[in-house]
This record gives sequence, C-alpha cells and structure tokens, in this order.
Amino acid sequence: MKNILVFGGYGFLGFYLIQELVKRGHEVTVADIFENKESPEGVNYIKCDILDREDVENVFQSGKFEVVYNLAGFANLDNATKFPIRTIQLNVIGNMYILEECVKNNISKFVYASSAYAMSNKGSFYGISKLASEKIIEEYHKKKDLSFIILRYGSVYSERSYDNNYVYNLVKKAVLESKIEHRGDGNEIREYIHAADAAKLSADVIESNEYDNLHVILTGTERIKRMELFDMINEILSDRVKISYNNTGYEHHYKFTPYSFEPSVSKKLIANPHIDMGQGLLECIRAVYKNER
Repeated sequence: MKNILVFGGYGFLGFYLIQELVKRGHEVTVADIFENKESPEGVNYIKCDILDREDVENVFQSGKFEVVYNLAGFANLDNATKFPIRTIQLNVIGNMYILEECVKNNISKFVYASSAYAMSNKGSFYGISKLASEKIIEEYHKKKDLSFIILRYGSVYSERSYDNNYVYNLVKKAVLESKIEHRGDGNEIREYIHAADAAKLSADVIESNEYDNLHVILTGTERIKRMELFDMINEILSDRVKISYNNTGYEHHYKFTPYSFEPSVSKKLIANPHIDMGQGLLECIRAVYKNER
C-alpha cells in the first residue's frame, strides 16, 4: 500500500484513477479546486488551486506522500487554443509548483498526465504546454533526482459528462438533437481508450520500477475513423442521426498520427564589417581597468 496524492483527482480521468487506486488498497488524497460528492469512500480531499503556491505547499504538509500524480490543468485542446496564457499558467507554472514541493518533500515518484499532442506539431498551445512540462520534468530528474513517469494519453472517453469527454458529448448531441456535426472530413483516425482502462494502466506503472523515468503512451487497441464512430452511433440509434461534415476548424487536431518531425531551421547573420575578437577583448580589458581600479 502506498500513500498517494492526486492533483486533479476529481477531473475526467482523475476520478477513474482514484477509484482504481482505492480498489488496489492505496491511501489516496485528492487535491482539486472542486470537490466531488461521488468520491469513493476513504479518499481524503484538500481544496487546492495549483496556481496558488501556498495552496500547493499546504497540500504536501497534510501527509507523508510517496507517489504524486498530476492530472490537473487544462485538458481541452480547443479551450487551450482560445486561452493561451491560462493554458501555460495551469499546465506549466502550476506543474512547476508541484514539482518544487515533490523535491522538498522527497517524493519517490512523480507521475505526469501528458498527451499524445506533446509529440505533434498540432495541438497548438495545449501541445506546447504539455511538451514544455515534459522537458521541465526531465530537467528536475537530472538536476534534483526526482523520479518520474510521463503518461502520454491518446483519445480517452467514458460515460461520464465532462467538457473534454469528446465521445460522451458527441453521443449526447446525437441522442438529444439527432445530429452529429463534425468540423473535419471524418477520415481522422483515433485509438480510443476507455477512462477505466486508462486508469488501470496509470495505476499499473507505479507498481514496479519498470517505467521509471520513461515516457509511456496509453491508447486503445483499435484504430477507427471518426466517420466509422459516427456511423456506429447512428446505427445504435436506429439510423435517426443526421451526420454532417463541414471540414473547417480542425487545423489544431492531428489527422492520422500525433507524431511529427519538424526541425527548427535558423538563418545565420554575420556582421560585416565586424569587431575583431582580439579588439573586443582589448576593449573589455580597458573597461575593467577604467571601472574597477
């Protein structure tokens, strides 16, 4: 049994994770800005805004934790695109506050909820924020010896209502309004994974040292086109759903794969004429004699 702290434990994936951790006999504390009345019995709750550094410090003072999960922050790509500053604040700065406390409190393992968009040139500010946090976590490991596991989640879904639960919101509109409106062409491929399955895998990674200091991709096993998903929903609902494609507003989402290769290229400018290195050093020496003696 481990004493585990979960930031964002009442969010979409977090709720399934804490259920799984409790089921496995761990002692679980949730730090979240909102409380969930459906929380599993025995889970401790501490109200916390990860952008309030004192809040984060107080959470760590509440107990001796061994493992810390961070699932807090912006998880909706479209919202992150609309609010870039808020996205960086929550997904990068908030994560750094947690990392600092992990180091101070000798946490044995830090597990970070990243995204497949960290590997992509799509994803806009959301993907950028996740990649930035991954790099920062890696640096904390190098400089502060903080052990980590980075979980890159693919397309997670479930039957619970959350703003970032794409499949649920899709089904909701199909049931209530008999329509599905898609901003792409429907050929986009995803590997959907149920949140309960993602939670099990997320709990598995802390049970050994096999995944320490690694990046782990968590996706489903079946590749399915968006249009196939829509047709499946339509068939279940007795073909009464109108499906439309307008192929607009999908530029921030990957189509077939999240992987991107996009090396940065720079231009080199050379001053001509320029100050010779020897001359520059002489000027520095003269300045030292003038200013320091």
